[in-house]
Amino acid sequence: MTERPLPLDGLRVLDFGHTVMGPTAGLVLADLGAEVIRVEPASGDPTRKLKGFGTGYFPFYNRNKRSVSIDLKDARGLEVARRLIATADVLIENFGPGTMQRLGLGYDQIAGTCPRLVYLSLKGFLPGPYEHRVALDEVVQMMSGLAYMTGPPGQPLRAGASVIDVMGGVMGVVAVQAALAERERTGKGQFVTSALFESAMFLMGQHLAYAALSGEPVPPMPARVSAWAIYDQFDAADGARVFLGITSDRHWVRFCDLFGAPDLADDPTLATNNQRIAARERLLPQVARIVARHDADTLARMAQEAKLPFARIARPEELFDDPHLLAGGRLLDTELPGGVETRLPALPVELDGRRTRLTRDPPAAGADTRSVMEELGLPAAEIDALIAGGVLVDGGGAA
Repeated sequence: MTERPLPLDGLRVLDFGHTVMGPTAGLVLADLGAEVIRVEPASGDPTRKLKGFGTGYFPFYNRNKRSVSIDLKDARGLEVARRLIATADVLIENFGPGTMQRLGLGYDQIAGTCPRLVYLSLKGFLPGPYEHRVALDEVVQMMSGLAYMTGPPGQPLRAGASVIDVMGGVMGVVAVQAALAERERTGKGQFVTSALFESAMFLMGQHLAYAALSGEPVPPMPARVSAWAIYDQFDAADGARVFLGITSDRHWVRFCDLFGAPDLADDPTLATNNQRIAARERLLPQVARIVARHDADTLARMAQEAKLPFARIARPEELFDDPHLLAGGRLLDTELPGGVETRLPALPVELDGRRTRLTRDPPAAGADTRSVMEELGLPAAEIDALIAGGVLVDGGGAA
């Protein structure tokens, strides 16, 4: 049986992005069925060569995409790029402020000949006093208060993933989808944008609301007064670290019953959540001793039986074998550069039961240059000449 097309089938997207933010937007659109073409410089996206934590950027954020390599500093390369843009529904870019304009590819410079184009520009800041400042994910985590909220008092700590880059890219997709819906009514494209700093501030909204309502400085998460008495990390008997939440009085009764703590169940000073909050200083050590009687697997079974919020604290590499992700097809078999085979997270959505899937492994730089140029109608001799002159790079084949 032929699979139903995904919702964005037939949509063409040009992804001029780099690093994480722009490619994230391209990844989401590609996973939802759009044809996404990465437009890389002749030397390939520099992200491909990053080391350290950057090693995973290109392989993860660029599946399901084609790749063309074009020297945009050459007038002939720019002309090819303009011809390609004329075929697109959406353009994504996250270069520094003014870069696309200097190339002659800014929205105002191409909108006249591409009136239906939705042009997504992802930046560090939306228009305002900061808009020309250099911004990175970690910079705005510090600026926005997110790092302050994540670390213990006096020790601001960035989140353990590029959460703002990803958030900014996803918010950019929200804007693109809205613009495409409007294009259905008006026939016209438009310029849309999202930014790192404002995306971080959106995440901080609940804390700003807390500050307004409490009239007090907001404490970092590790120092917060929790809404629940038991909402913490504990050590299991086998040395594993686990998280346990007891967020209702029913949870408390079930915990005491299943974990064998009748003395706590019978204590009238612990009957309600607010009473337990008041007694946290003496209560937490008692709960810790009860939890420490069992290994992590036993705790997981007991917590599930009692319907308690529970998690073993996992390391990233352990998730390759997570039974839920494997059973649900939430990890996609992917071949990475160098022939490394692995499984990487799918887009976390389903559409009328349809799951997103892997259609292309992360491409080599310029893997699709020749085929895309042929689709544009460039004669073979012209393509060959542009490749010979270094204006185009034909990387044909897998990453």
